[in-house]
Formats: sequence, structure tokens, C-alpha cells
Amino acid sequence: MRSKGRQERSELTALGRIAVRRIYWWSQAEGGKCVVDGLLGIAEQRVSVGLRQLACLVGIESRSFARAATVLKKLSGIVIGEELLRELVHEEGRQIQKVSASEQLPPGWSASQNLAQTPEGKEISRVYTGADGVMVPTNTQQEKDKRRQTVLARRKAMPRGQSRRLRRLPAVGKGSDQRYKQVYVTRLYDQSKSHTLVGVSHKGPEGLRRLLRRDAARVLLLSAVERVGIVDGAVCLRTNLEVLPLQVILLDFYHLMEHVGLAAKLTFSDEQQALEWKEDVLHTVRHQGYEAFYDKLLDWRGDLRGGRRKVADRLNNYVVERREMIRYDLAEQNGWDVGSGPMESQCGATTDRIKGRGRRWDLPNAVGVMSMEALHQSNLWDSYWKAQMTALN
Repeated sequence: MRSKGRQERSELTALGRIAVRRIYWWSQAEGGKCVVDGLLGIAEQRVSVGLRQLACLVGIESRSFARAATVLKKLSGIVIGEELLRELVHEEGRQIQKVSASEQLPPGWSASQNLAQTPEGKEISRVYTGADGVMVPTNTQQEKDKRRQTVLARRKAMPRGQSRRLRRLPAVGKGSDQRYKQVYVTRLYDQSKSHTLVGVSHKGPEGLRRLLRRDAARVLLLSAVERVGIVDGAVCLRTNLEVLPLQVILLDFYHLMEHVGLAAKLTFSDEQQALEWKEDVLHTVRHQGYEAFYDKLLDWRGDLRGGRRKVADRLNNYVVERREMIRYDLAEQNGWDVGSGPMESQCGATTDRIKGRGRRWDLPNAVGVMSMEALHQSNLWDSYWKAQMTALN
């Protein structure tokens, strides 16, 4: 390669803005490049990997991007405008989704490594799988137009010299057709919850199934001896989990308990009788199985009339529709979890930055921020940023 002289460029880093002069090399076969850029960790977007990581950390932990910019300045002395910080977080969110979709980032664990103890004391590999849908607040076209006017007013109020240095704003994107859109969250985890892989998709049921198959392949799900699915009462979630080689898909016990408790409250005039009946049928389903449980429901229904019988019919229909998922006696025999609490907690964690007063998002950007949190929850945050730095060299 031939030296074409020195070139100067400015880079915004975690230590502040720096200017470097380096040799530009060129050859007909490889084109031109500055070899030292990779050694210095200089990215093409002129914002270093270290600063991008800091921006993403404060961006997803703060209540707003304006507050995130203030926090970044207080902690590191680096001054970044709210708009630039927002762009950095959104761009990195899209990059994280691409890396996850291409399976470039190994999860760091496999299903066969996750050992759990059976009731007999035998060690066996076991993996749980869950999925759920969350509603994400999105920007309508009217809200996007209003936000653009606010940004333009802020720029107009700036000193002329400062506003001229700002980049031109991109065109206003198309707003959402609804104020809330559904996003799916998935989680694969072991008995101890120390190994976990969280995924996010906004591509509908088909996107959910692709995500499940992809993450199951990443952790080598088939290598686990026991593979258990746990979901809430939504039948569609069970249908989507059926694309995986699971041995059983359980109905979250808490959801069943809620339905039984409500039926007891509406059909018994005495609170103590309602509580005793509820505890009796739940003990039956937990330890004796579906058939004994359903027989007790039929006996209970036979003594009811009018509106109370309709309540019983609703509960019985709910139970019959989910018969294959009510296998708590099998779970008891094998020492399996029967609650979807770990999955529910991920729904809260991944949407913590998304939801809140005044927060509205373009759907892809919301999914990007949720994907960052999923990266945290999967213990892959450091691995991702190391890979980003390695890619520069």
C-alpha cells in the first residue's frame, strides 16, 4: 500500500473530543484506509465505541434523553445534545437487533450445562421457555408533528452561531396507526435463573415464532433432557411455543388460581366457604391431576343455578380449553416450576424505559431500547461491546 499523506479527523470519545492526524494508505486492490484507526478504536460514525456505550447506559437508565444528557455531563464532563444522544441510542438499538438476528453473539451457555435436581436427588439438564406480549406506547402522526415543532422552536431560540453548527434534521417519519402496539418478549432460562436469554420482536406472531426458534437454536435447546414451557392463559402463546421441541407447556398456576378465586367469590355467599373450596380444588389440581380437578368442578357446578351457574360454565370452559396445559401433578413429580414469574419480570424490565408519563416512541426505536435491556438481562452487555471494539481492528 502507498502512503497518501496525513489526514486529520475529529473524534468524540469518552475522554472528550480529540483530533488526530494519521497516514492514509491506498492500494488498487484494497482501496484506501487509515490502519491506525482500528488500533485507536475510531469508528466511522466519528463517535467512539466507549462513548456509545456510555450514551446507551445513561440513555436507557434515565427517564428521558434530556436528563440522560445532563447525567452524562455531570458524570464525565462530556457535553452531548439531547438529539445526538437519542440518535446514538436508537442507532445502537438497531445494531443490537441486527447482531441478535444474525446470531453473531453467543449466549455464553448451552441447555445441556443447566443442571437441576429431581425430587429423587438426580442431576438433570433442564431449560424453561416463556413468552408474553406487552403493549408499547407509540407516536401517532399528530404527536410526531408536534414533537418536530418543539425541536424547531428550541433550535430557533439558540444563538445563531450555535444553531448553525447543528446537523439538519431528518424528514419526519410516518407515525403509528395506533397509540399502542404489541411487542413480544421471550425468555429461555435454567432452574437457578443464573443463565438466561431474553429476546424481543415486534413482527407479530410469525416474528415471535422466528425469535423462539432462533434463540432455542442459540442455546442448543434440544441438548437439555427436560424442556418445559410456561405461559399465562393466552391460548395463542401456547400455540406459538409449540414450534419448539418442548415436552410440556404449562399454564401459569397463578393465572389459574386467579380464575378459580374469582369464581369462588361470585358463587359462595360465605367468604370462609369460598376460601375452603378454592384451596381444596387448587390442592387437587396441583397434586392429583386434571381429571380429579375437573370432577370437583362439575360437582360444584351441579349445585348452582342462574347467574352462578354461568360463572361456573365460564371457569369450566376456561379449564377445558387449557386441559393439556394443566399438568401440575406431572410438574410436582419432576420438581418443575409452575409459575411464569421469571417471564413476567422480564416484561417489566424490558419496558421500564419505554413506559411512563409523556413517553411515546417510533416502534422500531422502542424495540431497539428494549433489545438493549434484553442484552443486559441476558448478561451479554460486556460481550457485545467487546465485539464492537474488536470489529474495528
